[in-house]
Amino acid sequence: MCGFAWRIFISWPAVYDTTCPNVSNIVRGIIEEALKTDARIGASLIRLHFHDCFVNGCDGSILLNNSATIESEKEALPNNNSVRGFGVVDDIKTALETACPTTVSCADILAIAAEESVSLAGGPSWDVSLGRRDSTTANRTAANTFLPGPTQPLYILKEMFSTMGLDTTDLVALSGAHTFGRAQCSTFINRLYDFNSSGNPDPTLNTTYLSTLQGICPQDGDPTVVTNLDLTTPDVFDNKYFSNLQVLEGLLQSDQELFSTADENDTVAIVNNFTADQTAFFASFVVSMIKMGNISPLTGTAGEIRLNCGKVNDNSTESDGLLYSSM
Repeated sequence: MCGFAWRIFISWPAVYDTTCPNVSNIVRGIIEEALKTDARIGASLIRLHFHDCFVNGCDGSILLNNSATIESEKEALPNNNSVRGFGVVDDIKTALETACPTTVSCADILAIAAEESVSLAGGPSWDVSLGRRDSTTANRTAANTFLPGPTQPLYILKEMFSTMGLDTTDLVALSGAHTFGRAQCSTFINRLYDFNSSGNPDPTLNTTYLSTLQGICPQDGDPTVVTNLDLTTPDVFDNKYFSNLQVLEGLLQSDQELFSTADENDTVAIVNNFTADQTAFFASFVVSMIKMGNISPLTGTAGEIRLNCGKVNDNSTESDGLLYSSM
């Protein structure tokens, strides 16, 4: 499919039981420390995992910096000045290299960090499939092609998820990760003033919420200003994201499309189910996260275990400087 070698990834959470038995505790501890000064870091880390897996599979390629031979995915349009959390990933990698050198891949760090971030925010826990290895290349072109955007219509989102082997339930469940975190004005200002060149705001946006957002994001204002993705419980992983959609208070167009797209009764039914039953949302979210984490990993002798998540091993031309993002 689309040139990628999609395959089922079957591994075990116990893969590091003897080689790095404290891996999850180490990852969790560093995220807990980061949360003390950055309430949105958990959402940022799960987004890194998502943006990694949708580009050539879950191989840690999103973490690679520019070099003589690598065009970093960090500078792809969906990622540039948007994805963040690289410093926390580096802190995790440093701690793991001290505790168990050359053992835990950067791709697995992203998968573990996503699970721990959800758990720390009050969401579900799950056994993360482990054993991924790290890529030695990045693919900025694929990042510009395959990462879903905040202004895309529902039929395009469905197609993009289907390309990754994910179905409509996966789309809705994984979109529920927007129950915590922030988004920049640039990602939703298209809805506030001149939606689809109509001269009017998006009609599927609650008018009271619209006024609030216009105050946060005035026309010709700073596009990097952020606001909560979930206006109800912005730092808690729960099902309020879905009840927000029911009252037209989804922040991104791609969020509200799940409930407000005409003749798309399948996504509406899933949103309604997840609104009524948080346990059902959590269960589906776990299944979908495991499926996404299994997209075309490198295993066996493919790839490597990077010593520094920002560069490939044994390459003196790589820059030690990391690309940090303001978002």
